Amino acid sequence: MEIAEKLRELTKGRKLAVFMTICGVLGLLMIMISSLLPENAPDKKKTAEMNSKTDAVRYCDDTERRLENFLADIDGAGEVRVYLTVGSDERYVYATEGRYSRGDSKTEEEERYVIVGGGGEKNALIETIRTPEITGAVVACQGGESAQVRESVYKAVSAALDIPTSRIFVTKLR
Repeated sequence: MEIAEKLRELTKGRKLAVFMTICGVLGLLMIMISSLLPENAPDKKKTAEMNSKTDAVRYCDDTERRLENFLADIDGAGEVRVYLTVGSDERYVYATEGRYSRGDSKTEEEERYVIVGGGGEKNALIETIRTPEITGAVVACQGGESAQVRESVYKAVSAALDIPTSRIFVTKLR
């Protein structure tokens, strides 16, 4: 009952209108002050770079795991461990548009990136993201002392990763 009485008391003497006006003005002041304060948001380029690196590591780990599971099914290979070397991180390929004109004595070609976004947020349009390039592999397996198993592993890894056998090393797992 005390709350109801206080509300009636506020509405009688226009105290509620004054109170609401003060609250509104304070709210507007807080909004204005917050727009003047610097943002603590992380830099978008750094965030994208960090995501790219973690994506590259994740891709490499996933490929190693999948290759280990596949190679373990080779007859005589036994337990398998795989280590991959990566030559480059993920690469972005940006969309381009071009103009080509051919004259009597010369040929002109102009190419530029496709830009998307408006206002202050203009970025080049990403056409594809190329996965990291795997440049080599080390495979250790229990059956690594057998020439037949090593040859099967060399061929399987070369075919799976599309790398030459000269960039693959197969050894016995201890």
